[in-house]
Amino acid sequence: MILTTLDKTPFPSTLYSAAEVRALDQAAIAAGTPGIQLMKRAGRAVFDVVQQTYPDVSLLTVYCGAGNNAGDGYVVAALAAQRRLPVQVIQVGALDKLAGDARLAYDFACQEGVAITPFEQAAVPVEGVVVDALLGIGLTGVVRAPFEQAINQINSCGLPVVAVDLPSGLNADNGAVHGCAVKADVTVTFIGTKRGLLTGRGPAFCGKVVLAALAVPADILQTQTGSAEQLELTALLNTLAPRAADAHKGDFGHVMVIGGDTGYGGAALMAAEAAARTGAGLVSIATRPEHIPAILARRPEVMACGVVSGQELEPWLARPTVLVVGPGLGRSPWSEQMLQQAVKSGLPLVLDADALNILAAGRVVPENTRRDSWLLTPHPGEAARLLGMNTADIQQDRFASVKAIQKRYGGAVILKGAGSLVAAEAGSIGVVTAGNPGMATGGMGDVLSGILGGLIAQGMTVADAARLGACLHATAADLAADEVGQRGLLATDLIPYLCQLLSDH
Repeated sequence: MILTTLDKTPFPSTLYSAAEVRALDQAAIAAGTPGIQLMKRAGRAVFDVVQQTYPDVSLLTVYCGAGNNAGDGYVVAALAAQRRLPVQVIQVGALDKLAGDARLAYDFACQEGVAITPFEQAAVPVEGVVVDALLGIGLTGVVRAPFEQAINQINSCGLPVVAVDLPSGLNADNGAVHGCAVKADVTVTFIGTKRGLLTGRGPAFCGKVVLAALAVPADILQTQTGSAEQLELTALLNTLAPRAADAHKGDFGHVMVIGGDTGYGGAALMAAEAAARTGAGLVSIATRPEHIPAILARRPEVMACGVVSGQELEPWLARPTVLVVGPGLGRSPWSEQMLQQAVKSGLPLVLDADALNILAAGRVVPENTRRDSWLLTPHPGEAARLLGMNTADIQQDRFASVKAIQKRYGGAVILKGAGSLVAAEAGSIGVVTAGNPGMATGGMGDVLSGILGGLIAQGMTVADAARLGACLHATAADLAADEVGQRGLLATDLIPYLCQLLSDH
């Protein structure tokens, strides 16, 4: 995602819920800034972004609803009229619902001679830029008529779209879409970044995000700590301890990857290679015997042992310091025996893929088992099985879902997907804003699990490893996509960039 600020200052890491932003807005008003002044600053910010992004715009069409979001839109229209830029407002919903500051903004637009046409009578715009000021952060239910029709019209007109605060129809808290949502090219968001812009469907609908703080003082912003934070790789890399000049391989732990049932040996190998490239001192694989020759041929640095039962695996577990269980594990009796022995070992665990599905079934690991020393990495489908829900419910509120998994199982959790979320026992939920659609391919989760194992082997807690590992993985994917493109990106394309990103640490 592209995240920037209107004043070109560093993008702040704190992310807010809708309620937290409302509280900041009210605090700014209580401190002496009139609401209409904040609204005019918001409209000015959107107009400035339109001019900077589309300097040759021939016509500005502003779709306005009936709340404060519409008020911001009316200010945009008034400013365009002042600059002699052709502008029109398409009014969606009843004008008599406009009140307070929004009504003052409407009067401002009328004073500047802005043409305002009811939606039912307006023609679909065929040129210029569209500004979406239909619905704000207060939307809770499904989008209904006439807003549904207006959103569909915006999305089908084929023109660039700038959203005011957030795309209409998108939930500010969790990134869910309420029936339909505006697909914006740019979103100008105000005061603080709404966390729903960065996860769930948010990244697909908001385009480039520009934060305009509206000159709200820092002391007011500090009254809300935020319910989530954007994870930033550079800062997280500093949590990885530097290597002593006299270091040896035993200082950096031993990762064992357990997986690779029949036909899935490559998954375990990708995880092992990622662990090694992340800096683990030793890496081994416990897998089906038939995979051993291919593993040694590709990566002789990895120690490979073939095991046909949990009983055969048990003596090998005296060596590693962390286990990565799940890549290519399958759900056979062999798979269940592998997980059973891993859990029994008491070692720190990274659980992925079918290890999570077996865990959710409750046969091998007793239900309600909680551990502080494991790291779970579900995608939405696996998360649904862990919680006994369906995938749509998980995606409807990803923040609540990742918190629920962490509360039930303990340790740390990465809920994968666009805007991956990281939750641990302490601290706010972390949001990963790196990454790209090219990561939607087999093996990406295996590489992530190996990265996480490699970091834990080097002494990181599961919480710190989750935060750094998720960012490292996504950033490596962005670098790889820059080189080879998103379409056709392979999981192993990420591995060389792990070394590059970690080179100074």
